[in-house]
Amino acid sequence: MDRKNTNLLFACLTAAFAVLMSLPFIVPHLGFLALAGFLPLLMMDRVATLSGTRHFWIWHYASFVLWNAATTFWVCNATVGGGLFAVFANAFQMSVIFGIFRYSKKYLSGALPYIFLAAMWIAWERAYFDVDISWPWLVLGNAFAGSVRSVQWYEYTGTLGGSLWIWMSNLSVFGILVALSDGRWTSSFNRKARVASVAGCLTVLLAPFIVSRVIYAGYEEKEDPLEVLIVQPNIDPYNKFHAMTQQQQTAIFLSQARDALSYRMNDSTSVKPLLVLAPETFTGDVVTNSLMSGRTLQSFVSFLKDYPGVSILFGASSYTYIDSPVPPSHTARKVRDGRWVESHNSALMTDASGRTEIFHKNKLVVAVEMTPYPAVFCKIDDMLGGVMGRCVGQDSISVLHVRDAEGGEIPVGCAICYESVYGEYYTGYVRKGAEVMTVITNDAWWGNTPGYRQHLRYASLRAIETRRSIARCANTGISAIIDQRGDIVEATSWWQPEVLGGHINRNDKPTFFVRNGDITGRLCTFVFWLLVAALAVRVLTGRKVS
Repeated sequence: MDRKNTNLLFACLTAAFAVLMSLPFIVPHLGFLALAGFLPLLMMDRVATLSGTRHFWIWHYASFVLWNAATTFWVCNATVGGGLFAVFANAFQMSVIFGIFRYSKKYLSGALPYIFLAAMWIAWERAYFDVDISWPWLVLGNAFAGSVRSVQWYEYTGTLGGSLWIWMSNLSVFGILVALSDGRWTSSFNRKARVASVAGCLTVLLAPFIVSRVIYAGYEEKEDPLEVLIVQPNIDPYNKFHAMTQQQQTAIFLSQARDALSYRMNDSTSVKPLLVLAPETFTGDVVTNSLMSGRTLQSFVSFLKDYPGVSILFGASSYTYIDSPVPPSHTARKVRDGRWVESHNSALMTDASGRTEIFHKNKLVVAVEMTPYPAVFCKIDDMLGGVMGRCVGQDSISVLHVRDAEGGEIPVGCAICYESVYGEYYTGYVRKGAEVMTVITNDAWWGNTPGYRQHLRYASLRAIETRRSIARCANTGISAIIDQRGDIVEATSWWQPEVLGGHINRNDKPTFFVRNGDITGRLCTFVFWLLVAALAVRVLTGRKVS
């Protein structure tokens, strides 16, 4: 094949890869496409190896750029620089993984390079959850976020179990295609071997679907409801700070809540709601050193005196003031001589008694909310005039509590926005005792793009992994109630002021994934390091594949 035809083939395969891997993240119920999504890239690699194509990295990097751009371009609506960095930097990391795989084929023979590729990819995904510059949006297992009936077994494996399934499926089919293309299917495989290969491939492809449907059909939620009222105020975040005052925004929220609460309390056939939700960063007047000095919190407590037994959970940009002659931390900003301030993205729970609990978001968005590796980058940020966010998260997860009519407390976990993308981290709320979960977010920064829909669907995966119902409150949508099977039971419209009432069922039993964590990720990381050691020995001894 000449160079022109080879490049045309590579271009077609690059496009096919981008389409197959992007559609599952954009269109619901197309997760199954990812089971064959890497085939074009693997085929392209094989052609490049057989033809001796030089500079092949350009093609696999382009493939990853297209995939990232098609699925996460919407980040540019919030920050163009951040969006471009997310696309190109994330694609670069993927391309490095694929480049190392190609290099390993010089020293590892047979199926080992492909096992190395799968283990390395999943090990990278697992590590990506815990680094400062973290963007795990395209973890492969997230491809099934719109296909929750196919991955009910995530309660055992977590999302990386889906990543493993995708790699096993792609490599199983690819193995058969290679055997067919090089003639080994007829020359080296006897009838039993061919039957075993096809049966094994079909088992890898279909068994998870079947197991999931069985789990889905057999799962029953315990009827132990907590009534919720989700208020979607629909305030444009780009106009939030100059189009209206915080008092006006609070008045909008309380008016929505009052109408719904009055209706339900006057209706003898309905159950009084216990938890009212407001979205992420609803207010910016919370000082952690003096909580009750904030006018929003004062308004909420005063409002709740007319509704005994009702609690409000709301998001806030909060601040901690510290008196110190020297900077108390790398992230603190100077207010004046001897006074510093640290900022947080927080969730607060309060009721008519004024009892208030607070939790600070830990998984913060890089640059927008937090400065990575603050000992180094905060100094650079100071020289640039303080353009990066410097929110400080909480050292460990804590839960909030709703008081029931008998004076008991219902433990509630609250994942703030981006935290709902981190599966193993999210289980920490359940280990701390959360019987139900809430997610508060503000997705309007991205506009009417796939971003907010992807974010909503990722919450469904968290519901499956933990078997905790979720009340999700989004400033402009989509707010929703998600049950323990990951189904979206009720949802609001996008960019409309709405109030969603309903209930979420409590559950105090931990899943296998909650109890044991990400076994899939740990196992793949172990296999990866074993193969790294084997590769290193072969490289050092010069033992190339003949």
